[in-house]
Formats: sequence, C-alpha cells, structure tokens
Amino acid sequence: MIYFIGAGPGAPDLITVRGRSLLERAELVVYAGSLVNPELLSFCPASTHCLNSAKMTLEEVVEALTSLGREATVVRLHTGDPSLYGAIAEQMAMLRQRGYDCEVVPGVSSLFAASAALGAEYTLPGVSQTLIVSRLAGRTPVPEGQQARALAAHGASMAFFLSVDRLGELCRELEAGGCAPDTPCAVVCKASWPEEEIVRGTLSDIADRASHIRKTALVLVGRFLAEEGERSRLYDPAFSHGYREAAK
Repeated sequence: MIYFIGAGPGAPDLITVRGRSLLERAELVVYAGSLVNPELLSFCPASTHCLNSAKMTLEEVVEALTSLGREATVVRLHTGDPSLYGAIAEQMAMLRQRGYDCEVVPGVSSLFAASAALGAEYTLPGVSQTLIVSRLAGRTPVPEGQQARALAAHGASMAFFLSVDRLGELCRELEAGGCAPDTPCAVVCKASWPEEEIVRGTLSDIADRASHIRKTALVLVGRFLAEEGERSRLYDPAFSHGYREAAK
C-alpha cells in the first residue's frame, strides 16, 4: 500500500491524526519539498528515508515510491489536501499499473486555513451559497468555459490557487466577467505558517497592495469578505427541522 497523505496547509499540528500515525511508521516518505513544511518529517522514525520530489519527474516519483517493494509502508506527502491541484491521479494510475494499491488520506486544505485566518465563511446566507475553486490558465490550460471571466458571472465566493503571480490579470478578467471594481478581495500567503500574511483590498487595488507576494498564496474574492449575511434558518426559532419544532 502506498499512502497519499494531505499534510495540511503548513502548521505541523494541522495534519490529521491518521496522517501523522502513518508518518510515524513510514519507511519511505516522498514529499513535495517546495510546499510541505519540513517540520512534518520530524514525526517520522530516524530510520525513515525521506526524498524531496521538487525536482523529480512523474516517472522518477513513481520509481522512488516503488523502490522498497510492496511490503514497505510508503508515504507520498502532499501539501493541503491531495485532491486539490495535487496531480495524484496520474501518480496512482501509474502505480496501479505496476500492481500497487493506493490509499488517500485527506488533509486540511489551505482553502480552509485561509478562511480561518480571515475569520470568514464562504457560504453566507443571502450573500453566497456557492464556492468556486479555480486558477488562472497558464502552462496548465483551463477548459473552455472555466476561465475566470466566465466564473465571475455567477456572483459566487471564489478562491484562486496558483494565480497570485498574475494578480493584476486575474482582477482584470474578473471585472471583465461582471465583478464590480469594489468587490472585496484578500490574499492569504502561507496560511497557518508562522510567516502567514494577509492583504485585504478590492479588485481595483489588491494587485498593488499585494504586489510583493508572488507564490504560496490564495486569492479570495467575493462579498462574503465584507458582508454579514442573513440569519441562518438552521438556528432560527421560527424554523422547524428534524430535531426541533418551530417556536409558537
């Protein structure tokens, strides 16, 4: 079994209990060194062989993961949650072709560490009940109809990964798609790390305010950053549900 573990957003104590327990008995860890906090490797036994995959190709990663054979406890350590921009599908497909089983251990995404840092809720009643997670097209293209300009039309809460280095372009695309220039924005860099940084602004000025941040950051956009929203029906005394009758 090869375990794909979400390391969490950065803080070592935000890895899951399951993820930590697997690191504590891992014989080999191949970790995304450009993003994973190296403090997480301290959970591994001294005998664990740890390899940084930052300069590896897909083929080299798979070769490393299979180097100890099928009986070893092997961990592929990704940042955040592996299902978001983790490129795990291609790794698991190649491993399964070689006869290896894979298991994914979910992690805390920086998407949620960022909202926690802001004290924000993406799904505010009366403001937004939809969260769009996306990125600008770059060397990895974006399918037709999923460009930032098209997504802006929904008026939803939005979170953009891998886009802070072209923040001005992102803001222009969102405005072209219908977002008002005064739409609230925030850039959260290295959420949950000791050096975490938050920059707030609007579509019209966030690119200037956060021009010094070039990587390892999320761009959050939407009215959820500035408005309180309506009262939730779930806790409204006038609202009935399966566990409570409405007040008379």
